[in-house]
Amino acid sequence: MVILYTTLFFIYGLIFGSFFNVVGLRVPKNESIVSPPSHCTICDRRLTIKDLVPIFSYVFLKGKCRGCGTKISWIYPVMELLTGILFAFAFYKLGFSMELVVAILFISMLVIITVSDFAYMLIPDKVLLFFGVVLIVARFLSPLEPWWDSLIGAAGGFGILLLIAVLSKGGMGGGDIKLFAVIGLVLGMLPTLLTLFLAAFIGAIVGVIHLRRSKQGRKTPVPFGPSIALAAIVVYFYGQEILDWYMNLLF
Repeated sequence: MVILYTTLFFIYGLIFGSFFNVVGLRVPKNESIVSPPSHCTICDRRLTIKDLVPIFSYVFLKGKCRGCGTKISWIYPVMELLTGILFAFAFYKLGFSMELVVAILFISMLVIITVSDFAYMLIPDKVLLFFGVVLIVARFLSPLEPWWDSLIGAAGGFGILLLIAVLSKGGMGGGDIKLFAVIGLVLGMLPTLLTLFLAAFIGAIVGVIHLRRSKQGRKTPVPFGPSIALAAIVVYFYGQEILDWYMNLLF
């Protein structure tokens, strides 16, 4: 049964991942997520069911619009597949529990902000506000130990990122600051600090690779949201193991 349910969560993840692409691309532009229906942004052709099957449509269409032949961004199938994998992994690790609800919500938020940051270098306040409120309820029903660690984590995540933004004179975006408040709510204080460290490490590697490939100046903006999202996912599932490993190195 575990294999069956894990497979179902993978399929659910693929479907929701397709929807999260729409949310991540439309919300920053203040567009409705339900109207107009999915369509090609170049030729405006309304997409049919054949065009909307997660991953498979992209493969069968060879990454191009069936109407005008315009290339479809690789972000669509990658985020669909990634969401499917993460949903399935969350169920595999947590089973049917209230914490699974927290994990699914957390993953969903991080996928959406990753799409938005890739597309517009923007983390929408609307997305953070919605998931922040829902995750407060979910975290209340599945509290950390101790329960107040969520409150400290949220305040600490927001405060530390705000301090970095002030000291760096705008080097940290407002969306990143608010995102870390939500991350702190879900993870607690120490894991949030670990997330910040890992995100900075991942972001530095991504930045170097991007600069070498683009051959542009050091001031070329690179979205930090995806690095934060990756770090947050790693810490959510393996943060305690990483902290234990680090403490064993020290002592």
